[in-house]
Amino acid sequence: MRIATWNCNSIRSRVDRAVALLARHDIDVLALQETKCKDSQFPVLPFEAAGYEVAFHGLNQWNGVAIASRVGLSEATLGFPGMPEWGEPELAAEARALGATCGGVRIWSLYVPNGRELEHPHYHYKLDWLGALADAGRGWLATDPTTQVVLMGDWNVAPLDDDVWDPAFFAGKTHTSAPERAAFTGVVQAGFADLVRPHCPGPGVYTYWDYTQLRFPKKQGMRIDFALGSPALADRVTGAFIDREERKGKGASDHAPVVVDLA
Repeated sequence: MRIATWNCNSIRSRVDRAVALLARHDIDVLALQETKCKDSQFPVLPFEAAGYEVAFHGLNQWNGVAIASRVGLSEATLGFPGMPEWGEPELAAEARALGATCGGVRIWSLYVPNGRELEHPHYHYKLDWLGALADAGRGWLATDPTTQVVLMGDWNVAPLDDDVWDPAFFAGKTHTSAPERAAFTGVVQAGFADLVRPHCPGPGVYTYWDYTQLRFPKKQGMRIDFALGSPALADRVTGAFIDREERKGKGASDHAPVVVDLA
């Protein structure tokens, strides 16, 4: 079974790329983030024509998550237990977590809040969100230590200095701050292992490159897209890779897909 995650940065703009990605890598389940559309706008038909069921959650032109599967898709769930909401009344709600059972694996497509700035309320929301995710994961594993769960998506955290092209450049900014890294580590300590890093060690291994300043050709990226698995799932991993080629060409997303193979 092959599973993957990709921040597509607008599924309506990149549905052809997404369907081509499924075929090119023979992917069974694809978790998508930043779909940037309401549910009524999601391009379902191209996925169905390719043989995939799709679950999706989108509220507006920002955020949004989805899961496409050709190995079954059931028990779709919006949000995980205890997940905080972006609570300022004047601001729109955010669609950031979708779970579904596909081929016997509980897949979570996660789009972790960005944080914006270290003093911004969205940063504290981000930390609370990650803390709640760790608590939820701890509860799942306590209930059933053999459960097959993967938390996949854009985490908006670079947990190690190796995960950014220049740690000094990010000093005083989000994504590399000590509280964010501690919150990411909290999910790992809850019992979820990084499924990809053992097969794609750094430094210099990235999943995101900003569109500006020629970051991609200069190899100035960040590693912020991850798949974290429960112990039972981690034992099944036979390989993983990052599809850097998908970041190339006209109309590319600013993120690369991350792919994991399971026995």
